[in-house]
Amino acid sequence: MVRRFDPPAQRWLAGHRGVDLPARPGETVMAVGPGIVRVAERIAGRGVVTISHSGGLRTTYLPVRALVRPGDLVAAGQVIGTIEEGSGAHCAVSCLHWGLLRGRLYLDPLLLFGRGQVRLLPRWSVGGATPASR
Repeated sequence: MVRRFDPPAQRWLAGHRGVDLPARPGETVMAVGPGIVRVAERIAGRGVVTISHSGGLRTTYLPVRALVRPGDLVAAGQVIGTIEEGSGAHCAVSCLHWGLLRGRLYLDPLLLFGRGQVRLLPRWSVGGATPASR
């Protein structure tokens, strides 16, 4: 791994909202799971592919020269594109930036393989009430 998931403390702050995996230009990029392609275009000078999956999950892949189009159904392991030449300022070496979202919440994509960072929340107790019981 070139760079780990490092979400910001607040949505608007700087952070790293995915993982960077080493990849050479021209290498194939495969969908992590079945879904529907929602985005396959250039955004801010880089090719981006976004796939919607069941359970409200979305995966993003960049910089990718897309071989799919919005609306395409993809299977797990299906080739969706190739790594573009030059990762720009994002990585010091050529890489694939891979992200995972549920709604607007960024998650560690390695969770899909049981290897992501788990963050425990404190258990609150105010007058016997917990956050879930309020």
